[in-house]
Formats: sequence, C-alpha cells, structure tokens
Amino acid sequence: MKLKDKVAVVTGGRQGIGRGIVEAFLVEGAGVIACGRAGRPQDMPPAVKWATLDVSNATMVNEFAKSVGEIDILVNNAGVQIEKTVPDSTDADWDLVVGTNARGVFNLCRVFIPLMRESGAIINIGSISGMVSDPTMALYNAPKAFVDGLTRSIAVDHGPGIRCNAICPGWIETGMLEAGFALAGDGDAARADALARHASGRFGTPADIAAMAVWLASDESTFATGQCFTVDGGLTAATPVRPGLF
Repeated sequence: MKLKDKVAVVTGGRQGIGRGIVEAFLVEGAGVIACGRAGRPQDMPPAVKWATLDVSNATMVNEFAKSVGEIDILVNNAGVQIEKTVPDSTDADWDLVVGTNARGVFNLCRVFIPLMRESGAIINIGSISGMVSDPTMALYNAPKAFVDGLTRSIAVDHGPGIRCNAICPGWIETGMLEAGFALAGDGDAARADALARHASGRFGTPADIAAMAVWLASDESTFATGQCFTVDGGLTAATPVRPGLF
C-alpha cells in the first residue's frame, strides 16, 4: 500500500494510460478522483470519484479544484492527438490539441499547487514525441516538449515541498497507437517494423506507465524531481538502422 491515505487527481482517467494509473493507485491505497470530457464510464471502479471536466477550460478547472480541496498527487494525463502537418492544421485543431496537451497541464498545475499537501507529487504524462518528432503530428509533438519544460520549472520553483516529474512513454498499446499505424500504407508492415526497433521486443502497456507513476507518487522517489523519465522499451536508445541489416 505505497499510497495509503493519499489523495490523487488523475486527468484523462477514462481509458488507456490514465485508466491504468487510476487502477494502480487504487491497488496501492490511494483515494482517487478521475476526470474526463464525458460522463462517468460504466465500468469505472465504484471507489473512484468522477468529474466531467475540460482541462483546457480554466473556469471549469478552478471550480473542479474547489470541489476537490487538498490533494497529495496530481497526474496530468489528459491528451488528444491529431495527425496533421503545420500548414494543414486549423485554429480549431490548435485549440483542441494545444489546449488540452499544454494549457490543460498548466491549468491543473496552477490551481492545484497551492492545494497540495507537504511532500506532494505532480506527475505529468509527456511523450517521447516531445524529444523526437512523429511525422504529421506537429500539434502533438510541440505541446509534449512544453510539458517537459514546465515540469522542470515547477520542480525548481516549488521544491522541496512539491516534487514534479514527467513520464515520457513510447509506443503504448492504446487507441493512439492504432491511429498512428492507420496512417501507414501497410499497417501490418509498419507494426512489424516498429516492433523490430524495440529492444524489449514489444510495445508498452498502460500498466508499464502506471508502475512508474506509482513509484513517482510514492515516498520511494523523494529524491527524484525535475526529471523526464523515458519509458519506451529501448526505442529511442537505438539508431534508426533496422536490426538485421548488419
């Protein structure tokens, strides 16, 4: 019970990585408040409190924070993805993706930092896409780089009382991964090529990221702050040369 008696807020908790973190936190004894744009999922564990929230809307975020009160852990996981280049992107695309993936993280941090108990932990879900860019995903790549910078700034400005770290997942088995393969002319070939680039021999799962989140939220990581932890099965450790060519 690494998180016993701690209160955690997890944005984007409906599915994928967010849902994995919600369930892992419950197992470790935390009280969890999760949120998402839509209503409460029918299969959400009864112990989880749910709020319908658009993280890009500062007014809604402020009201949400008032209803929650003091917390120990904040996980900024809410994110959206659009597959477009810069010239193809519209103002509406910008508002949706940057609004959620960058401003949403900022909004939650701004309102909850004053409400965090001593030894609080903020965990921002970034991406390897903030370090190495995915093709045709400019509006996704850029906000993820912003998350890394914001993470470091919060750690510096608000330590030692609050720790702030980011997790930068690689290719995780979620709907976003499938959307990426759908862009390829041959999705099966693209998947096989991507797997070959992973030293781990597999893609990640939400549980892999949740395990890191539990550690960063717990007292086992009290000396870790201002860091962006890459969890990608070795994908970014290698050169672009495909295995077997040499």
